[in-house]
Amino acid sequence: MDRRNLLKLSSAGAAGLLVAGRASADTYPAPSDVDVGRVEEGKVKFDAWRSPADTPSPPTPAPLPPEERVGFALVGLGRLTLEQLLPAFSQCMKAKVVALVSGTPEKLKAVAQQYGIDPAACYSYETFDTIKDNPAIEAVYIVLPNAMHREFTERAAAAGKHVLCEKPMSVSSAEARKMVEACERAAVKLMIAYRIQYEGYNLRLAEWTRSNRFGRLVGMSSTNVQTVAEDGEKQWRHKKAMSGGGALPDIGLYCLNTARFLTGEEPVEIMASVYSPPGDPRFAEVEETMSFTLRFPSNVLVNCLTSYGARDDKHQRLNFATAVADMPNAYSYEGQSLVITSREGESTEKADVSLQAPNQFAAEIDHMASCILDDRRPRTPGEEGVQDHVLMEAIYQAAATGAPVRLAPVDGRDAFRGPPATVMMK
Repeated sequence: MDRRNLLKLSSAGAAGLLVAGRASADTYPAPSDVDVGRVEEGKVKFDAWRSPADTPSPPTPAPLPPEERVGFALVGLGRLTLEQLLPAFSQCMKAKVVALVSGTPEKLKAVAQQYGIDPAACYSYETFDTIKDNPAIEAVYIVLPNAMHREFTERAAAAGKHVLCEKPMSVSSAEARKMVEACERAAVKLMIAYRIQYEGYNLRLAEWTRSNRFGRLVGMSSTNVQTVAEDGEKQWRHKKAMSGGGALPDIGLYCLNTARFLTGEEPVEIMASVYSPPGDPRFAEVEETMSFTLRFPSNVLVNCLTSYGARDDKHQRLNFATAVADMPNAYSYEGQSLVITSREGESTEKADVSLQAPNQFAAEIDHMASCILDDRRPRTPGEEGVQDHVLMEAIYQAAATGAPVRLAPVDGRDAFRGPPATVMMK
């Protein structure tokens, strides 16, 4: 057999294999219901494919179609917006970014190009009021210095847009109340961005605290400290007119609000002490360090420390009757964990709680979107922010006078909050 005939036979054999391969594809075993899943109410669902010994798979993501998601305008393109919020929107199921607002034209143009925002939906602070003519914008997320929150909340409300506002709500309880009133007059929703109340590990800890899973909560310690650059006085956070205060309203607020959230109670007594290094220009107008203790109606005592002068630490510990709960990175943007120490038989054991918690910013934003879509009151409405300002003012008073400040009891749990949020674990 010559070479030409050998090549012909080889080609014919290869073709036969290809045909045989295609034929076998038609005889694949039919997939099972476990593998294929099913569609229920427009959502794909799968039956369990692991035994009960393993952690079950989370629900399959079911985002709304893009045209049905709530459109947000982000007001302010600082670090939080660029480093956390814009990336978080990619994980949102019910919300999308449709507009940007900034006082820096060059930055506004660059960010709009990066995220595909129509130049016509890019606004300056001066042209902000024209958002009323953009029906794609249903809500604004205000990410500006604290003193600007009231102005832009009132302008957004006047434009008929719902408001999600960063914490602290403003610079005083009086300013915060004006924000609530403006949104009530305009019949728009106002939510304060207390992301910890939408974070999976803190939500689980709140559930256990309120259900007395480990017996009575006796006490809690909460620390939120970080450092500031040597020329930090240039930052708006160190100008009292813009910030309303120093470490307390910026990062100490996490200690205060989380203690209220975990217990569901409101403090009835506050003691405090404040310190700032003499001659340090960073703390000429605002405090460096604040320590305060909260007593709740159930006699839970919460000791809090916040400072701009100590290396980053965001830890909370809850001392229950039968267990200790430790949360390193409790107030961080990511990296939360939870360790429970308790007796197990004749020994003491530490149990790591492992959750597949969603991005806390995405959960927070989606909750606001759900409230708009379903016409519900947000879990953290403006009244929640007002109450924190009332309590921070009491903390400053206690620190200034050296005497405890007693507060009128507030009946019931979650007195200033709306219905619980539904946060789907991954």
